[in-house]
Amino acid sequence: MFIPRRVPRRIHFIPLLVILASGLLVSCEKSSQERSNGQGSSLTPTHYRDFENADSLAAYLRSDAVTLIGAHRGGPTAQFPENALSTFGHALTHGPVLLETDVRMTDDSVLVLMHDETLGRTTTGRGAVQSKTLSELRELRLVTASGRTTRFQVPTVAEALAWAEGRAVLQLDVKDPVPRSRVVELLRRMEALDQALVITYTLDDARWYHRRMPELVLSVSADTKEEAVAYVEQVDSSRLVAFAGVGAPAEEVLRVFSERNIPVTVGTFGDLDRQARQRGLVVYRDLFRRGVDIVATDQVALASQAAGTYESERAVSRAP
Repeated sequence: MFIPRRVPRRIHFIPLLVILASGLLVSCEKSSQERSNGQGSSLTPTHYRDFENADSLAAYLRSDAVTLIGAHRGGPTAQFPENALSTFGHALTHGPVLLETDVRMTDDSVLVLMHDETLGRTTTGRGAVQSKTLSELRELRLVTASGRTTRFQVPTVAEALAWAEGRAVLQLDVKDPVPRSRVVELLRRMEALDQALVITYTLDDARWYHRRMPELVLSVSADTKEEAVAYVEQVDSSRLVAFAGVGAPAEEVLRVFSERNIPVTVGTFGDLDRQARQRGLVVYRDLFRRGVDIVATDQVALASQAAGTYESERAVSRAP
């Protein structure tokens, strides 16, 4: 089995303190789930990540210093709906996470956080997102997966970037037909390359963004060795985070990216998350041991516990 070698680098960020009790991660802000209003006032700064520029963000992601969790759609729970700022804040109570979120555009050309083309599943509204103005979306409320209406509104991407400043990194999954130029324009205007990366699905997309914003960190998808090689040959490797698919990754894909010190993400939402609920933390730890750097999950609390115990395991193995 291939175990990649990672090159250590100097990282500039708030130190990660992992506290373990009985093998489980104990949050320094245990009651913040109830108190948080989404503005971060009750969250522990231990879990915040603040980067000086795009270079320091890229170095952090390429570091072997920490194991990362990606909160799929921001980390929704029974109480918190997907793609909401308060949901982001709650995800950070479990540990430092990358906040994956979805981008769509309104009828008046405002970028907002929304996964679906239509509003019916996740809001109190109906119809297509792109048929509504921002003002019309503001009249709606977000709905949890169980159908519970919350007090939370649909955020704009600009609001999410402002919220994330000094706290977390957003992974922007830009949905069709949102113009790529709109995303670039917003990131430039908000000087947000230190706190956001863009998810791409084709080599053409990755090259388009890289030509226009060379500093921007990009998530790229590869299922085969040939696809992985194409990315590393045509895009600056220091600006890449690889997505190796949902489920167990191909060893040859891991090898291509890891040999070039490109962090590898695997999606566990779906079957692997279900296995983790049944079998426990070992499901995620097995991925980390195989060389996976980032687990993108619907089970943020469970995966964060696995990351904490894995870091503890590594610390013991490195001790003299």
